[in-house]
Amino acid sequence: MLRESLAARAAAAAMILSAAIFIPVTPASAATWGADYFPNSTLTTQDGKTVRFYDDLLKDKRVVINFIYTKCGDSCPLETARLAQVQRILGDRMGREIFFYSISIDPVKDSPAELKSYSQKFHAGPGWLFLTGKKADIEVIRKKLGQAARADENQLTDHSTSLMIGNVATGQWVRDSSLDNPQYIAVIIRDWLSDWKDGGPRGKSFAEAPPTPAYLSDKGAYLFQTRCAACHTIGQGDSVGPDLLGVTKNRKRDWLASFIALPNMMLAKKDPIATALFARYNQLPMPNLRLNDVDVNALLGYLEAHDAASHGQAKAEGPAER
Repeated sequence: MLRESLAARAAAAAMILSAAIFIPVTPASAATWGADYFPNSTLTTQDGKTVRFYDDLLKDKRVVINFIYTKCGDSCPLETARLAQVQRILGDRMGREIFFYSISIDPVKDSPAELKSYSQKFHAGPGWLFLTGKKADIEVIRKKLGQAARADENQLTDHSTSLMIGNVATGQWVRDSSLDNPQYIAVIIRDWLSDWKDGGPRGKSFAEAPPTPAYLSDKGAYLFQTRCAACHTIGQGDSVGPDLLGVTKNRKRDWLASFIALPNMMLAKKDPIATALFARYNQLPMPNLRLNDVDVNALLGYLEAHDAASHGQAKAEGPAER
């Protein structure tokens, strides 16, 4: 479940550097984030390989860790799609310098085969492991990473949607929103953590940072960038989900509003369009993004504006030459 409110996310994004929580350490304290701190629990990858949490996954590596479960209908698909975007940005550094670990919090149901199928839907490549194991071991790992559910929370539906990003060799860690801008996440992983060990991040100062993205002042654009862009494009072709260019011309507004607000219920009721989309896009259901009516209307307005602009451009250009 998405814990943070939309307003809180917008404020965090607008301030850019406050979007991540930094956990600085001195060389003397870095050792506390090593083998004496992290468990060396046995886990199993999506390929059925047995690994040790600290010795095989963490030691001397730069890592990104999140917790998911494959039957999640809320945030997990969105988190995974966002990491897939970051994976593409990092390119061949994945599996060589940087490693992603998505750990199931529902290990009873999430067998290696289930995780393998799930990983393939998001085109997970080298260096990105989906892991399962004993429930007790996974709960210890969650607790050590500060990701455990509170006593009054459901361990599945109320799980944290944060990413833990760490340079284990230097003991430096960052907790960031899994819904953050993928370019920003990639910069944290690729540049900031590697530079801190030399005395601090390099490059331009905060005063020289680029201006706040224009989409932060447009609620519909903000919603698309933070909730939709990990799975959809507008005019750039299909991704995890369909290209949304023209969707407001091709679908009735009432149907779109219902599907955006309650996609899980539409699928459960066997709505023919929802069912066809589910079958076409790797049986990966659209997550319930917990949007209210105001959010849905803002998002639809953004898509309608794109479609109107595209239609106007096509009309101005006239018929294509043969």
